[in-house]
Amino acid sequence: MALLDILVYPDPRLRNKALPVEVFDETVGKLVEDMAETMYAAPGIGLAATQVNVAKRIVVIDTSEHQDRLQVFINPVLTGMGELVETEEGCLSVPGVIVPVKRHSEVHISALDKNGEPFELHASGLLAICIQHEVDHLDGKVFVDYLSQLKRDRVRKQLLREGRSSGKSFDKRKEPVTAS
Repeated sequence: MALLDILVYPDPRLRNKALPVEVFDETVGKLVEDMAETMYAAPGIGLAATQVNVAKRIVVIDTSEHQDRLQVFINPVLTGMGELVETEEGCLSVPGVIVPVKRHSEVHISALDKNGEPFELHASGLLAICIQHEVDHLDGKVFVDYLSQLKRDRVRKQLLREGRSSGKSFDKRKEPVTAS
């Protein structure tokens, strides 16, 4: 297993839309393992393949208290249900930023597991919020997109400033790039 690099907003690759997984082979299994290891090490509760610069519709999530219930969603299709609720969200691709976002309180999801077997799930609470957040990533959307333009610009400037102070530069063609 290997830790993968997580793209940081405003990296334009976070806007890439993921393609469906069509072949279930050892590369899918390895990617799922690497994504899980990366998510746990970050530490986080969800990670989409697009966040590690892989344009595949794969999500790993573990909202359990002891990080011992990994869930894998490949080619997820979801339907929002229930009322819209406002929750505080953070994101591994937007480090240090927590903002209120409105999401459905429940979702119904159809997906494939890591072996390509179909399943359906009804989720509520934190799991429902996390699923919506990660599926947004697969569609090229970042949670700051729910903010006003002014707030988005503030977040972007903050992360660019922090990137420069940590030795990273943000080149619009290949963000982020380590400064030499």
